[in-house]
Amino acid sequence: MAELDEQRQRLTVKLVYYGPALSGKTTNLSRLHDLLSPELKGDIMTLETEGDRTLFFDLLPLGFTAPSGLLVKFKVFTVPGQVAHDGTRKAVLSRADGVVFVADSQRNQASNNGSSFDNLMANLALLGFDLARLPLVVQFNKRDLADILSEAEIAARWSQAPWPLLYASALEGGGVLETFAALLDALYDSLERQFALGAAHGLTRAAFRAALGGAA
Repeated sequence: MAELDEQRQRLTVKLVYYGPALSGKTTNLSRLHDLLSPELKGDIMTLETEGDRTLFFDLLPLGFTAPSGLLVKFKVFTVPGQVAHDGTRKAVLSRADGVVFVADSQRNQASNNGSSFDNLMANLALLGFDLARLPLVVQFNKRDLADILSEAEIAARWSQAPWPLLYASALEGGGVLETFAALLDALYDSLERQFALGAAHGLTRAAFRAALGGAA
């Protein structure tokens, strides 16, 4: 969960990109790194990859300073998509403040998407998350490929879902910032409840979203 160090005036927030193997979680982080202004980001750290599949995690550090002087730091992680690494997925997901579920738009990946989302819900429950309050966004990636589900088909299948639904082509950069901005919108409500970002730190919803949602 988010940690406020009042002595150092630092708020640390953890965000996690979750989804099936090869759905584009790492590509989302790479494009996010490309699109954000240099002063907002650090270097991406990747731990143990093999064959373009993340075995442990990727980490992208981001941050900005609120009007009060509070430093807001984000640690943005991916999880490994392979079933064999479920223990690592749980460890990375632990204490997350917000989640992006990255689904693969290809028709032949519908079953993998469903299994991975079920796994996310199960792991969140095991870790004690309040699913009604956790900021969560669903992104359907790989919209640049040929044999994909239409937006209408996806919307129909996810019509009962309470989470924002977005579409992206992370390889080309499309939808990456929009997905992150949607997560920031949901995250603001959670952080405002915990830390009174507006009253105590002069950080409005629009300023919070704009701080990290603008392209370089």
